[in-house]
Amino acid sequence: MKFPKVFPLQEIANLLECQFVGDKDFPVHGMNEIHVVEPGDIVFVDHPKYYDKALQSAATVVLINKEVDCPEGKALLISDDPFRDFNKLTRHFRPFRFSNVAISESAQIGEGTMIQPNTFIGNYVKIGQNCTIHSNVSIYDHTVIGDNVIIHAGTVLGGDAFYYKKRPEGFDQLLSGGRVVIHDNVGIGALCTIDKGVSGDTIIGEGSKLDNQVHVGHDTVIGKKCLIASQTGIAGCVIIEDEVTLWGQVGTTSGITIGAKAVIMGQTGVTKSVEGGKSYFGTPIEESREKLKQLANVKRIPEILNKLK
Repeated sequence: MKFPKVFPLQEIANLLECQFVGDKDFPVHGMNEIHVVEPGDIVFVDHPKYYDKALQSAATVVLINKEVDCPEGKALLISDDPFRDFNKLTRHFRPFRFSNVAISESAQIGEGTMIQPNTFIGNYVKIGQNCTIHSNVSIYDHTVIGDNVIIHAGTVLGGDAFYYKKRPEGFDQLLSGGRVVIHDNVGIGALCTIDKGVSGDTIIGEGSKLDNQVHVGHDTVIGKKCLIASQTGIAGCVIIEDEVTLWGQVGTTSGITIGAKAVIMGQTGVTKSVEGGKSYFGTPIEESREKLKQLANVKRIPEILNKLK
């Protein structure tokens, strides 16, 4: 998420009421999670296990809960609670804005787009040309939709990421300041839920088609011409490359990559990254031919035991 302008480091430190290491005029362009950071971004880290990863990332400002040596060309924000302060930045730069109308006045809707009754379109939403948005769809703030997109009834675009930190008093939510971006010629079925990124974008690539009751987690990127069947659940920060097929009730873990033109058969649990161009099945996931051979051999166990008597 980029800020509306470039801020000096000291101004960000004053906002967070924390100390900083580096030039007070060091430029700060935005904030992002570790997997999408760019030079000029703030990234937060609050566990020693991830200090090195954050300090060596592309981010040039690290919001951290310990005084450490500052890498050359970077700056530090020293906080007693980086998670809390990352949320503070989100609240400041991407606050929740109340809306009391069905279609926000700040929304941009292209020529030829049809919107059915009882649909909600939030602040700063952009919808392209010749789209069809069916009834009872909710499109949260800052969502971007391309041309020729069809969205069926009851779908929600832009819900918060399922991202929490456990504290003694309960779970503390990491606020979502990112977006959902739907490219041209995408079809989205009924009752789908696509969560916005924590600070970046959740993306559905051009020409991809989602069946009914599909969930896409925060910051996931789905490529072009993918087919995703009903009741599939895709976790956050997943990369699905072009022309992948996910059949019904597939589930994935977070942070994995599914290679281009892979086919994932129904009810498979995608527990790890898999190469493209192959068919997969089962939990834990394996190539389908190997998995089906294993199942065939399991059926032969009684026969084998009888031969051993």
